[in-house]
Amino acid sequence: MTRTMLLTGAVLGGLAVILGAFGAHALKNLIDAEAVKTFETGVKYQMYHALLLIGVANLPHLTDLAKTSVFYLVLFGVILFSGSVYFLATNNLTSFDFRKIGFITPIGGTLLIIAWGILIYNFFSWKK
Repeated sequence: MTRTMLLTGAVLGGLAVILGAFGAHALKNLIDAEAVKTFETGVKYQMYHALLLIGVANLPHLTDLAKTSVFYLVLFGVILFSGSVYFLATNNLTSFDFRKIGFITPIGGTLLIIAWGILIYNFFSWKK
């Protein structure tokens, strides 16, 4: 699981840099400033959680179950949260109305919160 978490964290982080550059340069002429700001929020959350995966992979005191749970929650949380934010921010560039699937954004956010909760629980459970 450690290798998978490291690779996934690196891929998500690299994609966040690419998407951030895309948002800052290519999108600024295509969508309004508020939509660019929304897009940047998706990029930030993706990067934060990419770094989280890399950090969690290197925590020796976490059980494999905790690491696996955090991995899947973060992976699907980023896909649902950041992915939907990207589509919602660029909604006017396509013929599909992504607001119809906007309900998945808070689902992704909830998965990310649960991942952090698992970490908090495990940190409190460590024996001195």
